[in-house]
Amino acid sequence: MIKNIGSADKIIRYILGVLIIAAGFYYESWWGIIGAIPIITATINWCPVYLPFGMSTCKTKVPDSK
Repeated sequence: MIKNIGSADKIIRYILGVLIIAAGFYYESWWGIIGAIPIITATINWCPVYLPFGMSTCKTKVPDSK
């Protein structure tokens, strides 16, 4: 599993996940469980939705060509 989530994307996912969970508690809805998805993807640094599109927000080092 190749990492495809960068640091800014990770922070946004954590914040979004917490907000969704908080809204679920506030509105007393089980839909707040969906907030776990962005938190889990941020924790493992991998998003399956990025795969079909070949996307990555992770910075990669380019090897020096000498």
